[in-house]
Amino acid sequence: MLLPVQADASEFSEPWKKIDRALVIDAYEYNTIDWPKLSGDKRIVGFINKASDGLPPAYDCSGDETAYRLCKALWKRHAVARELFHTRKVIAKSLGLEWGAYHLGRPGNPIEQANNFLDFAEPGPDDLMALDIEDNDPTQWISLEDAELFVRHIYRRTGRYPVLYTNGSTSKYIADNRFRYPLLSRLPLWYARYKSEIGIHFPKGNWQRYTLWQFSAQANCGISRCPYRVAGTNKDIDVNVAPMDAAALRKAWPFGQLIETNVEFMTNVPVPIAREHGLRGESRITYASVAYPVHLHGLADALKSSWNRAVLGALPPITARANRYTDGMAEYAAARLDERLRNERQRADGRAELDPFSTGSIGLDRAEP
Repeated sequence: MLLPVQADASEFSEPWKKIDRALVIDAYEYNTIDWPKLSGDKRIVGFINKASDGLPPAYDCSGDETAYRLCKALWKRHAVARELFHTRKVIAKSLGLEWGAYHLGRPGNPIEQANNFLDFAEPGPDDLMALDIEDNDPTQWISLEDAELFVRHIYRRTGRYPVLYTNGSTSKYIADNRFRYPLLSRLPLWYARYKSEIGIHFPKGNWQRYTLWQFSAQANCGISRCPYRVAGTNKDIDVNVAPMDAAALRKAWPFGQLIETNVEFMTNVPVPIAREHGLRGESRITYASVAYPVHLHGLADALKSSWNRAVLGALPPITARANRYTDGMAEYAAARLDERLRNERQRADGRAELDPFSTGSIGLDRAEP
C-alpha cells in the first residue's frame, strides 16, 4: 500500500498567499453570487454548494392550521433551495468550475439522510460529494456513528465516498478514535479552521494533509480585514484553499476514494484454542500478527465470538467490566502505538507536548483575538 502524501510545512501556514494555490468557494442558498465577477478570479477552480439538510420534509402535511402551514413552508423552502442549487450547478459548470455538493448532517435516520442528499443533489460522476459534520454534538448534528452509516450508504449507491467536512476538534476526535470510525477517519478531509497557521493543531497522526482548508468565512472576514476577498460575493462567503495548483486540483477532483494509510504491525494476539484440547493439555498458545490500522471493532467482535464458541463452550458468556478500552487488547495496543508515534513526532519537532490549547473547534477560533 502506498504511504500517505506528506504535506509541506508551508501548507499549514497561510498557503492562500501563494498565488499558485487553487481556491474553492462553498456557499448556501442565502449567499449572493455575481457570477461574472467571481469567474474573473482565475485561482478559483471549484464551487461547492449546500444541497440537503438533514431529513427531507414530511411528504404529507397534516395537523392543526399552524402545523399544516409550517409543513407547507418547509416544502416550499426545500423546493426553492433545490431549484437554486441546480441553477447554480448549470452556471458554475458553464464557467468551467468544478462542482460539488454537501449535506448538512442532522440527528435522524442516516440512511434516509443519504437518500435525501442523493435525490436532492443528483451528483454526476465528476461532482464532489461532502458530508458536513459541524461539531461532535449528536443532539444538534449527525452523530459520528450515524455518519459512518451515511458514508457507507453513499458508497453503496454511487461507488464513491464523500469528503468529510468538519472542524479541528471533531477531526482530532475522529483521528484519536479511528478504530471506531474506520470510514470517517479515511475520508479526504475538508478542514475548517479560521487561523493563519494550523500545523500544531492538524491531526497529522491520521491525515497527513488536508484536501481543502476552509480558512475564510464570516467568522474572520469583516469590513476592514479578511484573509481573502472574492469578487462578486459578500464577506459571508466561505473560501477554501487546496494544497496544490489548479491543474492538480482538477485532476484529483472529486476525491471519491479513501485516503491511503500507513500500515504498521503493532502487536500479536493469541489464537483461540478448542476447549477439549485445552482440558487434555494438548494445546499450545500461538499468536497472530495484527496490522494497524485495521477495523479493530470488527477484530474484537470476531475474537469474542470465536472465544465464546471454541473455548467457553456451554458456559455462560463472560462480560468484562466497563473500561476505557471497550474493544479490549487490540484497542489498548493501538492506543499505546499512537502514544509512541506521537512522542516520536514531538521529539523530532523539538516540542515537549502537543498544542496546550483545545485543538480546533470553531468556537475557540471565534473566541481568540
